[in-house]
Amino acid sequence: MPRLARPPGRPPESAAPAAPMPPGRRPVRAWAIWLAWMAVIGVLYLFMQNMFARPSVFIAEAGELQLPRQRDGHFYVEGAINRTPVIFMIDTGASLVAISEATARAAGLEGGAPRTFATAGGTRQGRVQRADAISLGAPGGFVLRDIEVGIGLEMGSSGRQGQKGQRGQSSHALLGQNVLRHFHITIAGDTMRLQRK
Repeated sequence: MPRLARPPGRPPESAAPAAPMPPGRRPVRAWAIWLAWMAVIGVLYLFMQNMFARPSVFIAEAGELQLPRQRDGHFYVEGAINRTPVIFMIDTGASLVAISEATARAAGLEGGAPRTFATAGGTRQGRVQRADAISLGAPGGFVLRDIEVGIGLEMGSSGRQGQKGQRGQSSHALLGQNVLRHFHITIAGDTMRLQRK
């Protein structure tokens, strides 16, 4: 008896359907996505921990600031310019305190004399104005009066020039030699100590 022809496109009757994936076995792609998300969460956790870590400790008994070295290798101190909160990055190579235009507006620093600043990325136009007060450390810390401030240099999350960023709710600023010269500075291990002269 002749066999009936198989309709086009119909698989042979002997062809078995694909075996289902054994339970509990996950594709490699799913594991890769899961691991990638865990890595992202870990990086964000470390970033936020660094962002909100208190960068300075004022030791009232010794009359000094103790600054722990941060993960980026720099030293930071909490402070204020005309009562506007900022996070200063210690920069012994900077001649002036330097802030962004946004921070200057918040601190009420309008006007000033035009100035050309030399930065690692080249020259940059800005201005110089005098702040009524610059404070360093927690309440009860050091206060300096009538301090010249360079305005127009953007600060990033690590205090580097040329980027915009914030650390917690405070703006970034560079703490230059026109303030640092009022302090004795010592570094022991990962701790910087600032003591008023």
